[in-house]
Amino acid sequence: MARWSGIRYKLEKEYLAESLQGHIQYFAASYSKSPDHEGRAAILYDGKEIVSGCYWNNWMKAEQFPKDETYECRIKLEMAYMDDTALQLGVFDQRSFYQAFAEFDNQSIDDSLKSSNLIVRIFALLDRRVGKRRLKAMQENISNEPVTFQKFYSIRMKEEGLL
Repeated sequence: MARWSGIRYKLEKEYLAESLQGHIQYFAASYSKSPDHEGRAAILYDGKEIVSGCYWNNWMKAEQFPKDETYECRIKLEMAYMDDTALQLGVFDQRSFYQAFAEFDNQSIDDSLKSSNLIVRIFALLDRRVGKRRLKAMQENISNEPVTFQKFYSIRMKEEGLL
């Protein structure tokens, strides 16, 4: 596993679309004084956290999961449930970013855009390899996408001058 500084450099300098550079920042931290060095992660747009999560949110917000799922089920599947519910509730931590980046960095942009992990899909949406034509083509189905994905799509479209 790469160090966070290397992951952040790749996400912000090598992969991030030129129109988003200086606007999108990625954040992940492990706190040495917390048990097991747990931490938090976030994606910021112009200094404002659009998505943020913290290990401790897992325990405080567990009752807000859909009724047909148990919290224990989500924990057993670890980061497989990086869906809109998890992102909106902030029920993820820095390890989610590390795992999402490992998936994103080791597959094609097409596979990343189709990933079941929403963080991977967001990384891909903000990637320089997704051009204006592909963004415009995505527009007809964007209403079927999770709310969090739609937020990042709007940000990308605005910065590309397509809105």
